[in-house]
Order: sequence, then C-alpha cells, then structure tokens
Amino acid sequence: MTIFDILVKGGIIIPPIILCSVIALAAFLERLWSLHPQKILPAMFIERVEFLIKEQRVNEALTLCQESKSPMANIMAAALRNAYKPRTQVKEAVLEIGKLESALLDRHVELIGTMASIAPLLGLLGTVLGMIKVFQKVEETGLGDPSTFANGIWEALITTAVGLVVSIPAFIAYKYLFAKVDRLVLEMQERSLRTIDILSKD
Repeated sequence: MTIFDILVKGGIIIPPIILCSVIALAAFLERLWSLHPQKILPAMFIERVEFLIKEQRVNEALTLCQESKSPMANIMAAALRNAYKPRTQVKEAVLEIGKLESALLDRHVELIGTMASIAPLLGLLGTVLGMIKVFQKVEETGLGDPSTFANGIWEALITTAVGLVVSIPAFIAYKYLFAKVDRLVLEMQERSLRTIDILSKD
C-alpha cells in the first residue's frame, strides 16, 4: 500500500490533520524568515546609530531609525525622541515600544503550538470514531473473521499515527521559535539599555 492509500483509509479526519500540518509549516517558514537576526537587530545599523548619538547628532540618528523597518530601529527611535530627558522617562518610552515589538516577534509562534496540540487530538478523535464503527459492525454481524476485525482496528489507528507525525515536528518547531524569540528579545533589551545610558541624563 502507498502512503496515499493509507491516508485514504484514515477517513474524513485525515484532511483536517493535513491542514494543521500545512498551517504549522507555513507559519514556521514565515517566522524563520522574519526572525533572522539581521532583520531584527541589524548590527551595522545599530553601530551607526550609536556612533551618531555619541557624536550628538541625534536628529540624524532619529531620521536613520525612522527610515529603517527593524524592531530595534523603532525602539531606538523611541529613545531618541526623548533624548537627554531623565532616565526614567527615556526608559518608560523604550519599554512601551519594546513590549509592542516583542509581541510582534511572537506573532504566529503560538499558532504553531496550537497546531501541535490540535493534530493529535484530531487523530485520537478519528481513532475513536473508527473504533465505534468497528464495534458497531461486530454487534451487527458478529466477530466473524478475526482478520476483518483486526483490519478495522488498524485502519482506525491510522489517524492517531498521522496526528502524531504532524504534532511532533510542529511542537519541536514551536519550541525552537519560542527560544529564538526569547534570545532576540533579551538582546533587544541589552541594546536598549545601552541606548538609554547614552541618551538619558541622571
């Protein structure tokens, strides 16, 4: 039997499980592209902005940040708009934007986790429905040929197996992206604190 034949025998629950895998894969690839460090924390850009700040060319630094689309640029722009104000005020402005940017980094990551949770549940549902049909048939016609009974059981278990095949990689992808976002947020915080130190006055 081919994989397609096995999936067909899994019944109507198989398409939703496959849909879960497609959604999880699409979200993973999108986040993998969007969370590239150079898109979040472009090193050359940050060094240039810090150089301009140290040279007291705040307006130029702010213009550079506004032209950039990276999350770190938005955070640094918030700090620059409050340049040389008390540290608490600069920090408050940075934290407000930082929370928003951190939330945007998490976008679609939870979706992958949700798909990883739903897929095995759908598989279990398919198995339960399959077992119900098997035992209904046994009740109507008797046990008859044991091989027929066994065939019905393995067909019912297909959905559980497919659900797990989808769920395990999706869960690994979810944990990987979750850890990646944490690392990026931590680095953004460190960079933000350095910018605050440069800009704020005691």
